[in-house]
Amino acid sequence: MLKSKKILFLSLVTSSLLFAEETTKLEEITVSANKMEENIQDVPQSISVITEEDIEQKEIKNIKDIIKEIPNMSIDSLNQASFRGLNTSTFTFNNPVVIYLDGVPYYSKYDFNPSLANVEQIEVLRGPQGTLYGKDAIGGVINIITKTPTNDWKGNLGAEYGNDNYMQTTLNTSGAIIDNKLFAGINGSFENSDGWMTNNYQGAEKDSDKYTDRKISGFLLYKPTDNLSTRLTIAEDYNKSYDDSFIVDKSKSLNSISRDNGKNKYDDVSSFYKTKANSQALNISYELEKVKFESTTTRKKSYLDIVYDAFPYQYDGLHQYQEQNVETYTQEFKLSNKNQDIKWITGLYFDKEDIDFDIGYMPKTMNFPSSQNSKTYAVFGQTMIPLGDNFELTLGGRYQKIKKDINLDMLISGSSVYNYLDEKTWNSFLPKVALSYKLNDNLTTYILASKGYMSGGFNSFAMTGGTYENMFDPQKSTNYEVGAKYIGDDFALNVAIFRMDIEDIHINKQRTPGIFLTDNAKKAHSQGIELDGTYFLTDNWSISGAVGLVQAKYDDYDKGLDGNYNGQRIENTPKYTANLGVSYLSDSGVYGRVDFNVRGKTNFFDGADKSMVEVDGAIITNTKIGYKVGNFDIYAFSKNLTNENYINYYVSNTTTDYQVRFNQPRQFGIGVMYKF
Repeated sequence: MLKSKKILFLSLVTSSLLFAEETTKLEEITVSANKMEENIQDVPQSISVITEEDIEQKEIKNIKDIIKEIPNMSIDSLNQASFRGLNTSTFTFNNPVVIYLDGVPYYSKYDFNPSLANVEQIEVLRGPQGTLYGKDAIGGVINIITKTPTNDWKGNLGAEYGNDNYMQTTLNTSGAIIDNKLFAGINGSFENSDGWMTNNYQGAEKDSDKYTDRKISGFLLYKPTDNLSTRLTIAEDYNKSYDDSFIVDKSKSLNSISRDNGKNKYDDVSSFYKTKANSQALNISYELEKVKFESTTTRKKSYLDIVYDAFPYQYDGLHQYQEQNVETYTQEFKLSNKNQDIKWITGLYFDKEDIDFDIGYMPKTMNFPSSQNSKTYAVFGQTMIPLGDNFELTLGGRYQKIKKDINLDMLISGSSVYNYLDEKTWNSFLPKVALSYKLNDNLTTYILASKGYMSGGFNSFAMTGGTYENMFDPQKSTNYEVGAKYIGDDFALNVAIFRMDIEDIHINKQRTPGIFLTDNAKKAHSQGIELDGTYFLTDNWSISGAVGLVQAKYDDYDKGLDGNYNGQRIENTPKYTANLGVSYLSDSGVYGRVDFNVRGKTNFFDGADKSMVEVDGAIITNTKIGYKVGNFDIYAFSKNLTNENYINYYVSNTTTDYQVRFNQPRQFGIGVMYKF
């Protein structure tokens, strides 16, 4: 079945390219990947750009929808991201791809879903970005650029309704309080759904995977002079999602089950994930004729509450819980030049993070309360030097110092039986060198070499008291990339070939049933190719797509009794990803779009059996049709139109069963948006 769909997918690409007529010209794209505005053709690295128009047309509502557009990037139901073989670390909770929204970093999988309201453009920087963006950006950065307000008040109101009682409302408006001096804006989104699963256990929450998501933010922008601007942004997020996992007996093979196996559950505990977060960001910019100074100060406080039925078919009432409070401060100073042939940027960075964490079982027979503190200091710089008319050399580097400490208790029935105290300091230098060659105004090629880094940390389960069990080292990568970027009047194509050698790659290890640790495997590698492009067939028709192929394997992963995985594919990494979209917009305002998202086979780690298991991929089809008249946009949409299913999360606590999560089933609905 999947083979026939691949043939259909490829035939759509081929046939679409045969109908080119008089076309719309592609516009120049400006990005801020190097923390300064540049033409995307001049930046020697792989970048995917998602515009405001893309967000509307493709029904992009959250970070998961963004990641599906990026070659070789994937994400599961718990917001655990994977890119080019790099995965989320269990007890730093941090993804290998970092989100930045107005300077506020989003590292953790538990708040990896900032608001997409008021977005001008989303830049996905593929590959390590440690030189300019710092720790944990080993896989890349998702940089969300919000709109700059004007003197006129503008905005939009939107509402959607779909099956499973899905509802979303959005509000976004901004404008001038004092023309050219003081601006303000507010935006919010409110979303909920009853989900598709039913818990038939008496007294439990019936809508087993329902969710509620609320986001609201506002800003003030003050420009007392043409040179000085100050922007204060405040945001508040809330999400409560009930669990969409289910347990399957191991007598049933992974690829023989479907989403329907979990439609009805009998869990005595209603599992859920609840997060609350508030953040503040102060951005100050001062420009002179030849230099620009910027300061970004952020504070973020988040709370996590998890209740999880770890034993759904035994021990009624016994469940696992997690509670976490995190407070983070960051400060960055940047100085860059302007209007000069040789471009440069330099800066200082500091962050401080305090984490109070508790994990255990209710009733409280055993739990592990802990407090962790970390500080990061860094100095960075990068320069772009023209070499003649067509070559440009980029040199960059970042020196950073990360210090972490932990105070962890193991409690049995409330009494301490073990205390673990430790601290560790890691120093690292992250260099970057790139050379680009501009063959003509349309075609640029480049080569790039850089170092990537993701911080180490401490496990929040104290099992043996040994440093080996309770601490894991940073993972480091050496990266090479060769690429080309072409842009014409109606056609754009980007190609990147990469190789990544990884040391001390973070892995998940099961110590006892239900207790997982982060550990290091000595060596791994990842290599592959990524392509993305856009083609305007006519003034009304366009086609866009991306393909990512990756070979990601463990080279030195031998844990003795815990298994030998040398030569096996890295877990949570699809063999390939692809997407294809065809869009139509008529002069009358009628429009339509169909998108195909492809995911290849994926390995998952079975901690109980000490093995890797493989699951099949799928092709997901999304559609949207609508009519724009005046200030209104009225539309209908579907996601996963053919109701395909694939496993995106797998864990096994015992040798008798396993737990899985699937992608979301078919969703369809209607919506309206009013712009003013």
